[in-house]
Amino acid sequence: MANSDVPAAGEAGRELIVRLAFGSMAAQTLRAAVRLRVVELMGDTPRQATEVAEAAGAAPQPMARLLRALGALGLLEERAPGTFAVTPAGALLRPEAPGSVASFVRMFTDPALVRAWEHLDDSVRTGEVAFDAVFGTDFFSHLGRHPELSAEFNAAMSQAVAGTAAVLPHAFDFGRFRHVTDVGGGDGTLLAGVLAAHPHLSGAVFDTAEGLARAPETIERHGLGGRCAPVAGDFFRSVPEGSDLYLVKSVLHDWPDERAVTILRHCRAVLPPGGTVLIVEPVLPETVRAGSAGTYLSDLNMLVNLGGRERTREEFAELCRSAGLALTSVTPLAEAAPYSLIEAVAG
Repeated sequence: MANSDVPAAGEAGRELIVRLAFGSMAAQTLRAAVRLRVVELMGDTPRQATEVAEAAGAAPQPMARLLRALGALGLLEERAPGTFAVTPAGALLRPEAPGSVASFVRMFTDPALVRAWEHLDDSVRTGEVAFDAVFGTDFFSHLGRHPELSAEFNAAMSQAVAGTAAVLPHAFDFGRFRHVTDVGGGDGTLLAGVLAAHPHLSGAVFDTAEGLARAPETIERHGLGGRCAPVAGDFFRSVPEGSDLYLVKSVLHDWPDERAVTILRHCRAVLPPGGTVLIVEPVLPETVRAGSAGTYLSDLNMLVNLGGRERTREEFAELCRSAGLALTSVTPLAEAAPYSLIEAVAG
C-alpha cells in the first residue's frame, strides 16, 4: 500500500467504526417509528411533518427530527422541506403490508432481547447466558410469563419465516413424502407454505401451547383444516409419530449441543424406514466471508440470550451422529439466504 493511501484507508475505517457504533441508535429509531405508527399514519401520499405529529399525538419539532432521521436511513424521502413520503423499504414497517417486518422490529428492539447484549463481554468471558442473569430466568420462561411479549415473539417469528415459506416448497423434493411434522413450527406459516404447494401432503405443526397460539388461525386461513393439525408438546420429551419427514427450522440454533442432540434424537426415535429429517438453518463457512455479518450477529444473539449457536457443516454432522442420524447433504437455499437445507437419515 502506498503511503498516500494510508490516510484514506484510515478515514474509511473510522467511518465504518462510527457507523457500527451508531447501530443501536438506528435500531431504536426504527422502534420509535413502529411504536408511533409513523408509516401507517403517513399512508401513500407525501405528508407534512406537522400532520404526522398531530396524527401520532406527538410534538411537531421532535417528530420532524425523527422523520429526517428515517429519511437519512432510507425509509422516508423528504420531497420538500418538511414534507415526507414513504419509500418501498419503509413501507415494510406497515403491519399489514406484504412482507411486513413490523413485529420483527418490535421484538428485536425490545428490552427483552436488547438488555442482555449490554453484557456480551461477560458472556464471552464466561460462556454463560447473559439473559438469565439479567432477567432471573431463561428466555422462553420469560416469554411464558409475559403473554403480550410472547404474542409479539410469535408474530416476529411468523414474519421472519415468511420468505423461507415462499421458497422452500419449490427447493426440496417433497413429492417422495406423505406426511410432514414441523418440529417447533410456531404458527404454522412454514408448513402451510409447504402443504399449499404440495396437495398430496398432510402434516402437523408441533410446538408448545404458547408457540401454537396462532396456528389454528394460520391453518384456517390457508384452507388446510383437513390436512394439517396443531399438536402441543415438548420436543425435549418426544415428537409425534406418524411422519416420514420431520422439518426442523430455526430450532437447533436456539440450544446448546446437548439439547439440540436431544431434539434430533427424538426425531430419530420416530423416523420410519426411508424417512428424513430436514434441518433448515444457516451453515457457517469454515472461514468468515465478508458481507455475512447478520449470521454472526445471530450467533452472538444466541450466546447472550439463549445459550445456542450457529454451526458449521461439520458441527451439524456431529449433532446428527450423536443423535443416530447421518447427514447426507447440505444445500444452500439461495433465494432465502443465509439458510441451507440439511438432510439427515437414520445412521
